[in-house]
Amino acid sequence: MWRDHLTEIIVFSLLFLLVSAMGFVAARWRRPKDMAHLDEWGLGGRSFGGWITWFLVGGDLYTAYTFVAVPALIFGAGAAGFFAVPYTIVIYPLVFLVLCRLWSVSHRHGFVTPADFVRNRFGSPILALLVAITGIVATMPYIALQLVGIEAVLKTMGVTGDSALARHLPIIIAFAILAAYTYQSGLRAPALIAFVKDSLIYIVILVAVIWLPYKLGGWGAIFDAADAKFQASPAPGDGILLNQNNQIQYVTLAFGSALALFLYPHSITGVLASRNRDVIKRNMSALPAYSLLLGLIALLGYMAIAANVKPLPGAKEGTTDGNTVVPLLFDQQFPDWFAGVAYAAIGIGALVPAAIMSIAAANLFTRNIYKEYLKRDATPAQEANVSKITSLVVKVGAVACIVFLDPQFSIDLQLIGGVIILQTLPAVALGLYTRWFHRGALIAGWAAGMGLGMWMLYQIGNPATGKKHFAGSAFPLEKFGFDTPKTIYVGIVAVLVNLVVAALLTLVLRAAKVADGPDGTTPDDYFADEGDPRVTPGADRDADSAREPVA
Repeated sequence: MWRDHLTEIIVFSLLFLLVSAMGFVAARWRRPKDMAHLDEWGLGGRSFGGWITWFLVGGDLYTAYTFVAVPALIFGAGAAGFFAVPYTIVIYPLVFLVLCRLWSVSHRHGFVTPADFVRNRFGSPILALLVAITGIVATMPYIALQLVGIEAVLKTMGVTGDSALARHLPIIIAFAILAAYTYQSGLRAPALIAFVKDSLIYIVILVAVIWLPYKLGGWGAIFDAADAKFQASPAPGDGILLNQNNQIQYVTLAFGSALALFLYPHSITGVLASRNRDVIKRNMSALPAYSLLLGLIALLGYMAIAANVKPLPGAKEGTTDGNTVVPLLFDQQFPDWFAGVAYAAIGIGALVPAAIMSIAAANLFTRNIYKEYLKRDATPAQEANVSKITSLVVKVGAVACIVFLDPQFSIDLQLIGGVIILQTLPAVALGLYTRWFHRGALIAGWAAGMGLGMWMLYQIGNPATGKKHFAGSAFPLEKFGFDTPKTIYVGIVAVLVNLVVAALLTLVLRAAKVADGPDGTTPDDYFADEGDPRVTPGADRDADSAREPVA
């Protein structure tokens, strides 16, 4: 009953209201003369320095998924859940130069989205449309993932009901508040709230890794309890160490997730809001510090095993909700007031990325669908208004995902989104370095990779939860005819097929001398920086500048 958690509810509500107030105040923080422009509403004026960008991008990448889904996966599967730690380390060296290049060309041409870059780079509105739609679709489950984190906290505090409406009403209210201050303040709201969110998370985790091992008998007892649980499990892929059945899945999932991370529109939005290339370089060097925190958060899954935490019942009879593992651990092991602080950290940890994701998805719709196909002469003010309205629609769609899909393991949503967004890698990431791929071949590669990926995801079931399709991203190799229980990450297979099709078809089209689209960018764009005479800051003040080639 919620009355048993009254202190937790009060602390959670007060902190939630505090950050909501900060979200509305953010409209006046570093306020420009004119907010009716995507540069200001959607990218914070492209003026964020090192500290703001560090908290913004960190708050964007390390979300409720970090606090809820990763420990839940480790609670259920063991060492395989640690894939999230190496991939967040591997990715930063990989994207160090890529993001600097993307910032430079976007800064010069006034690009707001990755699809803007693809549109100009390959001279293909169709390819840009596919990139935009892919980004929006991949972002939706990621936003829904944040809602799952809040729902797990509310369920643990007893704030629930018998009917679907009563069960989801608190989430609907929370996201209505989020929608209101995001509509008013744009990217400045999550940038300001990120300071509070990250501070709370650091405090909670540092206390947890000191206090919980002390209460549970030390790290040795924690790992012994986890090992005993997995030794008694009949599942072939779990355990506190990787085994021959899950190593391929682990490696491909970690590498594939790393490649996907900065293809997400919200990741790129945080980067494009940076003041200059030096800010990006410093952040790519410093952001791995978050990975240390992520490793500590992941260990909460083993602590929950040692504490004999039993997940709350799921929505379907006979199932359990693994997402409640960490909230229940806090509820059982911490004083009520500190458990409330921990719950607030999870809840606020959902609001920051959800706001950035909805803004990024809205920018994609506005620049690459509305302006390209519906109103080519749209003014900057009209673009900003459409993006604001679209961000509201995106949030409604995310809430609908939770209400109707009712996921058992929230991590499935993020993994499926990763498979989808990976299909933009050839056009966006490789397109920064080469135009060798023909635009028609890139479209065909995208279709092949997306089609295969969706087919593979459809084949994946989970007998434990009763889901027959789309129950994760670990594809059994036996479905390809191999006599093995091993699995592989769907995203890696799909993007490899994407690249092979794009490369082969490019050779054919080049041999047939089929004309390609004009390149609206120049090599110098990739090295232009603040103070460089070739750079025209705020070039997208001209409503059509993102569509016109620059010589």
